[in-house]
Amino acid sequence: MTQPSPDEPAAEAGWFGTAADALPDDAADSVLIGRIWDPLVEGPSPVVVRDGEVLDISAEFPTVRDICELPEPAAVVSRLAGRWVGDFTDVLANTGAADRDGTRPWLLAPVDLQALKAAGVTFAVSMIERVIEERAGGDMALAADIRERMLAVLGADFQDLSPGSEEAAGLKNLLVAEGAWSQYLEVGIGPDAEIFTKGQILSAVGTAVPVGVLAASTWNNPEPEVALVIQSSGRIVGATLGNDVNLRDVEGRSALLLPKAKDNNASCALGPLIRLFDERFGMEQVRGLAVRLDIEGVDGFRLGAVSEMARMSRDPGELVRQLIGPHHQYPDGAVLMLGTMFAPIQDRDHPGEGFTHKVGDIVRIGSPALGTLVNRVRHAEDCVPWDFGVRDLMGNLMKRGLL
Repeated sequence: MTQPSPDEPAAEAGWFGTAADALPDDAADSVLIGRIWDPLVEGPSPVVVRDGEVLDISAEFPTVRDICELPEPAAVVSRLAGRWVGDFTDVLANTGAADRDGTRPWLLAPVDLQALKAAGVTFAVSMIERVIEERAGGDMALAADIRERMLAVLGADFQDLSPGSEEAAGLKNLLVAEGAWSQYLEVGIGPDAEIFTKGQILSAVGTAVPVGVLAASTWNNPEPEVALVIQSSGRIVGATLGNDVNLRDVEGRSALLLPKAKDNNASCALGPLIRLFDERFGMEQVRGLAVRLDIEGVDGFRLGAVSEMARMSRDPGELVRQLIGPHHQYPDGAVLMLGTMFAPIQDRDHPGEGFTHKVGDIVRIGSPALGTLVNRVRHAEDCVPWDFGVRDLMGNLMKRGLL
């Protein structure tokens, strides 16, 4: 990753957008929950965002996990009054302010005790990019030539293959015979999905704050995704947006380095809020979502792309069944990022070298039904350290009389 110049401008006021940008287009008809850091109690609180106001519901539900484990979370939350905390506009502004007021609340990632999981290689385009990373050994200068040769071998019809099908197995046999098989093709068109741990519980960051890539990385990218919020029973109860920040050079050297490529300080962003499922919004709407990515660099670079959920190779429900069930339990539920079709091949600095982040990039991930998650790229080493863990949360809730 390129180092910033000494005169790189500071983040301008409002770089993270407005409350209208952050909220769904139909916010008035949405059941929205999240989390804030409340200086008054020196800890986090679940909140409802309703009619532009932020309402603390920690007296009823100490954690977001507790809300999501309800039989009908949206119906219960809709009836809660809550304690007024402030206007969403003000809380968002304080979250992203360079001179944040530590006496006023700010937004956090909207989940707490849920496991942070992610699915990979769920779109055909991203599958090819993973194979390219592997063949290039993490060297982005080799990527363009490998991409051209891979597509020539695979042909255009592979994008319509159903993973685990007889047709997919036939393509696998052909590619194995030609010496073109890859572990990424295995999880892309084989019967078993790639599902991995993106980060540790409570380590995710929210909107209007930095996301991190390692300073040593020279080839990396955002991954704009829809994330499902899942009960311990395996039932899906809501959705939010996510950025599965990825170090392509690290994973390209070896798939065994996936934890180093994926799980770093501030490398998992979720938010701004969870939209709970109700009669207006559920899995049918999730399957039809389009997720917009926009990147704006301090060097004037611009990139825009769209991931259409309808083009996923695997159904989101199938991914959840592979995550949780008799074979694996998550007693506090989980959040599952569903993968991306974003293939960052647009050249930024030199022809054939593709895209990589620079410090100061603004990354916007948005969908009309879920709002917009906005983060600014920093080195992971320079982001605010993750120092509030499960023991701290339990201690804080006990001190407040909520446990």
